[in-house]
Amino acid sequence: MVVSSDVCKSLHRSAESKILLMVVDGLGGLPHQQTGLSELEMARIPNLDRLAASGSCGLHTPVVPGMTLGSGAAHLGLFGYDPLKYEIGRGALSALGLGLDFKCGDVAIRLNFCTTDSEGVILDRRAGRISTDKCRQLCELLQRVSISGVELEVVPEQDYRAVAKLRGTGLSDRVTDSDPQITGVPPLPLTALSEEADRTVEVANEFLLQTKKLLENERPSNMVLMRGFGSYPKLPQFSDVYGVRALALAAYPMYLGVAAAMGMDVVATYNDLEAEFSTLEEHFGAYDFAYLHVKPTDSAGEDSDFERKIGLLEEVDAFIPRAEALSPDVLLITGDHSTPAVMGSHSWHPVPFVISGSWTLPMQGTAFSERGCAGGVLGNVNSTFLMTLVLAHAGRLAKFGG
Repeated sequence: MVVSSDVCKSLHRSAESKILLMVVDGLGGLPHQQTGLSELEMARIPNLDRLAASGSCGLHTPVVPGMTLGSGAAHLGLFGYDPLKYEIGRGALSALGLGLDFKCGDVAIRLNFCTTDSEGVILDRRAGRISTDKCRQLCELLQRVSISGVELEVVPEQDYRAVAKLRGTGLSDRVTDSDPQITGVPPLPLTALSEEADRTVEVANEFLLQTKKLLENERPSNMVLMRGFGSYPKLPQFSDVYGVRALALAAYPMYLGVAAAMGMDVVATYNDLEAEFSTLEEHFGAYDFAYLHVKPTDSAGEDSDFERKIGLLEEVDAFIPRAEALSPDVLLITGDHSTPAVMGSHSWHPVPFVISGSWTLPMQGTAFSERGCAGGVLGNVNSTFLMTLVLAHAGRLAKFGG
């Protein structure tokens, strides 16, 4: 599979143009059984509809048709990197996004505080979405875990999410998750995917054993699930690949971690659109490329809250004029993946996108939705081609061949 990062390194060219990428996490949805309309189709989003009618629209498939991706892998695809080639554990991305002292040889693990019953069966994978303050208290408690030959650091990420960083000899990230991604079953046993990971499984199991005792009287967060074992990633740098100075703005550390692994400048913001856009307005002038991430839409989809996702999409729409006021030469608005509220999870469904700029080809009557963008001029493309399209619209991509 040819992807943007493979193509553009030899074809990018300098220009004065500026690019803004807005990623509305979990953007895509599916029809509600009562109305037959998706969240986007039911939302009042006049600004997004206006951009769809005046710009170039399409759908993108996150990397592989039929494959449901996590947010880390989906973002790699959006930035033109093949996640099947550059596989990075989510724990590593969170560690980078949090700015931890994370080095080659370390292993970072994403933790979910969860609720289990007396038999160890998972009742809630997110412990009722506990607050970040509560998560911080629990992480301090888990710092009491002591494992011979290993330096351990447990750090809160956001809400129910945390990161455990392991440092020691003989560690590997080739370990399966304990999170089964469903409730009503016990956690999965950790398994080494190669012999060099046997020590890591031993360490992780000891961590879980001590954690169970430390959290046994906590409610609702009385256990943790482990997922995304990751070592320090090595990626081609964004500036080398695309020839732009890039900025990333996000509230959740994992998304900043993806950007940091690519060498973008990262700025953490509050999980609030006003704060994010104010930060964007402050910094946009100094960069060629800016990426702004919006998280709550994905959380609403995961919670099966159809109405809340509609409301959040309408809130995003109200900020579109703020994005346009920055006068980007190219504005790309899309999601990393679909999170239909009717499914309550990430899905494999194609994601709408719109490119606004000088060289777009509008299709009359297009609305910004799954079905609306399906009729757009750009069709259904692989997500890893979006960066190529953006650079071309920004006049930053040279002709290939004679």
